[in-house]
Amino acid sequence: MATFDDAVPGVSYVMPVLNEREYVEGAVRTVLSQDYPGEQDLVLALGPSTDGTNEIVERLAAEDARVTFVNNPNTDIPAGLNLAIEASKHPIIVRIDAHSELAPGYTTRAVDTLRRTGAANVGGIMHANGKTPFQAAVARAYNSRFGLGGASYHAGGTEGPGESAYLGVFQREVLAEVGGYDESLRRGEDWELNLRIREAGHTVWFDPQLRVTYWPRENWRKLARQFFTTGVWRGELVRRHPGQTPWRFFAPPLLVIAFIISIVGGTLQLTGVIHWGKLSLLAFAVHIGLVAYVLLLIWLGLVYENGKSWKDRWLFILVLPTMHLSWGAGFLRGILRGGRNTMDTSRTDL
Repeated sequence: MATFDDAVPGVSYVMPVLNEREYVEGAVRTVLSQDYPGEQDLVLALGPSTDGTNEIVERLAAEDARVTFVNNPNTDIPAGLNLAIEASKHPIIVRIDAHSELAPGYTTRAVDTLRRTGAANVGGIMHANGKTPFQAAVARAYNSRFGLGGASYHAGGTEGPGESAYLGVFQREVLAEVGGYDESLRRGEDWELNLRIREAGHTVWFDPQLRVTYWPRENWRKLARQFFTTGVWRGELVRRHPGQTPWRFFAPPLLVIAFIISIVGGTLQLTGVIHWGKLSLLAFAVHIGLVAYVLLLIWLGLVYENGKSWKDRWLFILVLPTMHLSWGAGFLRGILRGGRNTMDTSRTDL
């Protein structure tokens, strides 16, 4: 079997797929068009799609011998990734999502970076893009420091060791050493895997020259469900790994708490339970968080989004609180109750 030490080690791409009719073929094509000189294969883990995705994958596998697939009946991404990795054969594992597209030269650059740095996993920038006005607004939020908190794989930065990596290009032997993806998780599996890789003494490396296009959710309901579920499982991860979560993840739940305080305080004021007078400063203080956030949204719409149409500005202003409040509400639920059986229904709701 080929090894990582070979002059040109083979590469296996792994991709979990569920209801991705609009995106899966584009994702596969960007893999097959990589100019990497070594052997390559692509293993897709197929969930029980209901939109014709699996038929598309079967056609792609019939057209190119490098493409194979395994069934992932329980739909969970970590389980699907582990099944695909088990069915693959090369010493380098490249994780791909069906909502993503690799830039030309991605694999060659990633393998070079792995060898140059000795890292166990390397990743680059997730550059979100959109086909519709709503999806484009979500993409701008993803790419903005105001949307997802400014992590290097969203906002960019200098090359070097990182906390986590978007998708990831792994040394297979390290994945085996740490036990692969944790199948008890339904979201946040990448961050948790990279935490175990770092705790095992290995390096996770950020290379801003690596670039992947990501296509966000296409409508408000899917976006809200996705972010709520992601927040729930981030809360679960905080329960499992206290003290390991970066401060930026606490901003959305604090925003939700500020909104709740404002609503409750305002109701008490309107019903006369709290009276103006000596308590006026306190009565005003309960609204500071809400007022500050609304002012930020107005500034973003007028200044940050300057040059966009008014429709695009309003969509951006709609998208940001949807992401922040959904994620924050999910986080609070996850902290209080754990992840339990919370699933990302944005992948099954057509």
